[in-house]
Amino acid sequence: METPLQLVLLITGGVIAIFLLLYLLPVNLWFTAQLSNVKISLLNLVLMRLRKVSPALVTNAMITSTKAGLKISTNEIETHYLAGGNVNKVIKALISADKANIPLDFKLATAIDLAGRDVFDAVQLSVNPQVINTPPVAAVAKDGIQLIAKARVTVRANINQLVGGAGEETILARVGEGIVTTIGSSSNHKEVLENPDRISKTVLSKGLDSGTAFEILSIDIADIDIGENVGAKLQTDQAEADLKVANARAEERRAMAVATEQEMRAKAQEAKAKVIEAESEVPLALAEAFKNGNLGIMDYYKMQNIQADTDMRTSISKPSGKTGNK
Repeated sequence: METPLQLVLLITGGVIAIFLLLYLLPVNLWFTAQLSNVKISLLNLVLMRLRKVSPALVTNAMITSTKAGLKISTNEIETHYLAGGNVNKVIKALISADKANIPLDFKLATAIDLAGRDVFDAVQLSVNPQVINTPPVAAVAKDGIQLIAKARVTVRANINQLVGGAGEETILARVGEGIVTTIGSSSNHKEVLENPDRISKTVLSKGLDSGTAFEILSIDIADIDIGENVGAKLQTDQAEADLKVANARAEERRAMAVATEQEMRAKAQEAKAKVIEAESEVPLALAEAFKNGNLGIMDYYKMQNIQADTDMRTSISKPSGKTGNK
């Protein structure tokens, strides 16, 4: 006869065994799948647990896709789950695409999901286009007037380009480039102000959505403002630069003239010094001539008279203000 302790242990072991059996054999999930007309075996659910795959996730995904009329196998769902994908978003995206008549298969949907993009949001963006506001884009027309334009780009997702396609930043950069090109090629800024649709037509004709994950539906110019007169500013800056160059060249010529003048003065002082030196040697030469008998007293008096006569004539020929007489 069993003791009360043994009976309690036996009941506890039985309960644990039943819960373990229910865990390994998800009968409730299998029964729910059968009621939803999803063909999935109980053994397959057990093997999912052994493969570390959530049987509830796979079963619910199979039930949802079957009710929506999609043909997806359990192996495909398991593979995507083991690859780290978001099964629920993929199923929701496939159902939304099917209802909106957007061509999207399970392989492409899983590829988009594994690429890091939200496949469900991409399908929603294909159904409901998105408006992207560009930042202010400044450009200068040929007449030198700067224009600042803002545009609204209406895009929708390009499902086939979501994997490997460029994003929103590329669209904005290309639209900005198109705006700058259109304004810059205009001969007059008034042409752009009068016909802003020229920008839209030019930008759309360039096929800016090529290689991107979006399809551009329309480009609308929201606002155009007049900026600075860049042409006049450039001319003013050029005039100031030319003035600085002219001043620099004039200063260079002045410096050269000053240097030439100083050089001439130096040469004049040098010549004057030589004259003074030569004049200082005259008395010595006269003394030497007297000593050697080459010069007599009468000759010396004649030379003094000639010198005095020359000084008198020079003094008479000068104006009275410059003679030095009081």
